[in-house]
Amino acid sequence: MASTVSHLLSQRIQRMSESATIKMAQMSRDLAAKGHDVISLSLGEPDFDTPQHIKDAAIQALQDGFTKYTPVPGLIQLREAIVNKFKRDNNLDFSVNQIVVSNGAKQSIANLSLVLLDEGDEVIIFSPYWVSYFEIVRLGGGVPVPLYAGIDQDFKVTAEQVRGAINDKTKLVLFSSPCNPTGSVYTQDELKAIADVIAEHENIYIISDEIYEYINFTGDHVSIGAFENVKDRTITINGFSKGFAMTGWRLGYMGAPLWVAKACAKMQGQFTSGATAFGQMAAAHALNSDLGPTMKMKEAYLKRRELVKSMLSEIEGIKINNPQGAFYIFPDISYFFGKSDGTTTINNADDFCEYILQTGHVGVVTGAAFGANNCFRISYAASEETLTKAIKRIKVVCDKLR
Repeated sequence: MASTVSHLLSQRIQRMSESATIKMAQMSRDLAAKGHDVISLSLGEPDFDTPQHIKDAAIQALQDGFTKYTPVPGLIQLREAIVNKFKRDNNLDFSVNQIVVSNGAKQSIANLSLVLLDEGDEVIIFSPYWVSYFEIVRLGGGVPVPLYAGIDQDFKVTAEQVRGAINDKTKLVLFSSPCNPTGSVYTQDELKAIADVIAEHENIYIISDEIYEYINFTGDHVSIGAFENVKDRTITINGFSKGFAMTGWRLGYMGAPLWVAKACAKMQGQFTSGATAFGQMAAAHALNSDLGPTMKMKEAYLKRRELVKSMLSEIEGIKINNPQGAFYIFPDISYFFGKSDGTTTINNADDFCEYILQTGHVGVVTGAAFGANNCFRISYAASEETLTKAIKRIKVVCDKLR
């Protein structure tokens, strides 16, 4: 029946690609359901539980009656906490009316795409990029323009690359730092150079996705919106999923020029309205309280990064860099293209990840989904024991490729 009515689906949904991370996670679950011991390193989800003081704040909010509809852009208590956080951590000055809280940072980016893009507007996306950027831009009618930086550039796009990609159709520049999927972190000098290029074009705006801000091993997170020449044209995205292990709470936010914030609240009002009330109160408590638990999680991620790097470096053919943030490593595996274990031939990153899943029973994500056909992504948001077991399996099956 489904196949006979599929033509009734909109062209919009038929053009849209499925999220590769979600797809691989499902493939891992399907294989596990057949009785295999599968380790999934595909999803970018902290394995830590939400810190207790944040859960306690949510319980208290429930007891206090925060169970009703909220203002579309967010409860005043949370927006004030976000304003203070931006000033404290990022040297960004926003008013409460410039803050919009959404059901996850993903919705914040979707809101921006829908309110800022018209058909044919171009969006420069630093590549490798988070899988959903591409499809969200297309949903808004925009044209994604990926700018690629490989492992030899530490996966970081240069200001000169940005300059060369700008034309009269360019509307937005979109990137993340720390980056998903590469873990790369842009330095102050690198961001200043990019800001100086964009500042020359008064109608181009920046969307800076900083969801991994608190998982930064450099000790120096820089927000591009803090530079004077682009501060009025930068929308800063953040949220609670990664730094506070609050993935299931679905809470993200933006700080934006007032006219952009108002437009996003208008758009969100027709889709989901405001985010959950007691969750917002807990999120305000998270921002206003001690970040000690968050810093402990970061320390654990750093240890895991070192473990994963050490083990991967022992696998012939895998090329790695030194990711400075998030909880991902993005190895280049082009060495294996054309090689075979006698049954399966590896022609690209898709083949490699399928091979790793089917023969090694480890779920990872193809770099093709992130705009990097020579790479794959490992999430090390898992225990050291799990990571050790998984990478030993990867080594075994990689060593069979000749």
